[in-house]
Amino acid sequence: MCDTCGCNLTSSNEHLVRPGGKHATTAGGHAAIEVLESLLGENDHQAAHNRAHFDARGVLAINLMSSPGAGKTSLLEATIDALGDELKIAVIEGDLETENDAERIRAKGVTAIQIATGSACHLDAHMVHDALHRLDLDGVDILFVENVGNLVCPASFDLGHHRNVTLLSVPEGDDKPAKYPVMFRAADLVLLTKADLLPVLDDFDAGRAEHYLRDLATPAPFLPISARRDPASLGAWLDWLRAELAAQRERLAAGSTARPALQPDGALLHGAHAGHEHDHAHGHAHGHAHEQGQQHSHGHGGLGHVQNAQRSSG
Repeated sequence: MCDTCGCNLTSSNEHLVRPGGKHATTAGGHAAIEVLESLLGENDHQAAHNRAHFDARGVLAINLMSSPGAGKTSLLEATIDALGDELKIAVIEGDLETENDAERIRAKGVTAIQIATGSACHLDAHMVHDALHRLDLDGVDILFVENVGNLVCPASFDLGHHRNVTLLSVPEGDDKPAKYPVMFRAADLVLLTKADLLPVLDDFDAGRAEHYLRDLATPAPFLPISARRDPASLGAWLDWLRAELAAQRERLAAGSTARPALQPDGALLHGAHAGHEHDHAHGHAHGHAHEQGQQHSHGHGGLGHVQNAQRSSG
């Protein structure tokens, strides 16, 4: 797990970095809590910067999350095949090592930037920002960010994206929404992937999986698909993308934008115990052409700041 984002802290060991704890201060004499809090707070600031960059160019940014091997890259390949003549797509790939997934996307004729996170178990806003310096978004309609395979941490970090899509594959078992509620509560859409295996893996009950999802009080659509075996099953997914892109363009025309649903209990997994939101305005003059003084609101993530960003209306 990461050494800098706070996700290596648990309810059982966090006393070690609290005041009076064995590791309450860093080697430089700084409070460990404040260091982690500052790092996570800076992530939110960077995410707002990234989102302003997307919004200025009319790009819908979608964060794809799942466990390893659930089919994120296969979904992207099939989506490119289906929409490549209709929409311009770009991809940011996140993995601990290799460019394997990015190479698969490039083979489809789509620009893909690979982020190798090393030991980090999720992408963060700074990693995405660095990738944007290597990515030309002019004319891009949808940017997909394929996050690191992990059903915990990615749901708690704002990358500057607009929507979260979580994949649940049939081989994983139908109880994943119950076991990993933070991830599935954060989802704007849940895709049941590898649905062609349902007749074979008869211990997976799609109805039960959706029941667990509804127990989390989420209205996220639940769509079964088979990206490789049944391209026709992608129809509802493709329609969802078209509708989200149209809705985002309407929001931008009205002077607003969409923000991902970052879960307060996800921030608690990172050691947070209290929350607040705030508004602030600031401009950026480096790297990208952002609108000066753009105003945005977000919740600070991390220790002492529960992430509580809300979905925008529409």
